[in-house]
Amino acid sequence: QVQLVESGGGLVQAGGSLRLSCVASGRTFSMYAMAWFRQTLGKERELVAAISKGGGSTSYADSVKGRFTISRDNAKNTVYLQMNSLKPEDTAVYYCNPGEYSGRYYSYDYWGQGTQVTVSS
Repeated sequence: QVQLVESGGGLVQAGGSLRLSCVASGRTFSMYAMAWFRQTLGKERELVAAISKGGGSTSYADSVKGRFTISRDNAKNTVYLQMNSLKPEDTAVYYCNPGEYSGRYYSYDYWGQGTQVTVSS
């Protein structure tokens, strides 16, 4: 079992920045690759960014490349998502997720409550 608690969301104007955090507990954090997903009402959950177990490899959705940065601190069991130059289309509930990452990301079915990000135009 893995428990996940996301935080850091909020309301921000277009062009602004937010930093999301996700603290994981229950299993050894460094055993998992981690990812951030986002979901808007009526749409499927979308993979935004992924990071390998040690943090040496990352990947991003084309829509956020150059604006978002995923990172992790295994000593703190925490994964982060730094979001810059935010756009209204980034508005969504953001979730962190543990999985496997070897070129592509495979998620395990563990999810937190998510954190709402709202970007106003």
